[in-house]
Amino acid sequence: MSVVVEIYTDGACSGNPGPGGWGVWLKSGGAVRELCGGEPSTTNNRMELKAVIEALRALKQACQVELYTDSQYVQKGIQEWIHGWLRNGWKTAARQTVKNVDLWQSLLTETQRHHINWHWVRGHNGNDGNERADRLAREGLKQALA
Repeated sequence: MSVVVEIYTDGACSGNPGPGGWGVWLKSGGAVRELCGGEPSTTNNRMELKAVIEALRALKQACQVELYTDSQYVQKGIQEWIHGWLRNGWKTAARQTVKNVDLWQSLLTETQRHHINWHWVRGHNGNDGNERADRLAREGLKQALA
């Protein structure tokens, strides 16, 4: 895994639920790639997850990934909560089905071939990568509205 990729992801929603978008800014060496998309009816948390899933799917080979998200839901979910969900058959401690289980399962699958360091960054705080991902998520939202 010699290829190092820096990834910033973000999700956006107009209403929650409502139309939403996701954005991804990837950087490796001197190469930069931007991705975005949207859905007509979704939630902010689903778009945050979708951004990370699409970012990892875009990688053509196993990579060392430095992944930055402003979503504590995504960061804590993948680093802390998912272990209990797996133990409990995708149920929460309250014995409820995990929300967005389809996306969490997809994310877990996508993480298997990479070595990922997860980083939480404060959103809308001047971080260039996060600001770029936010702009892309808003572009994805526009696409969902079109």
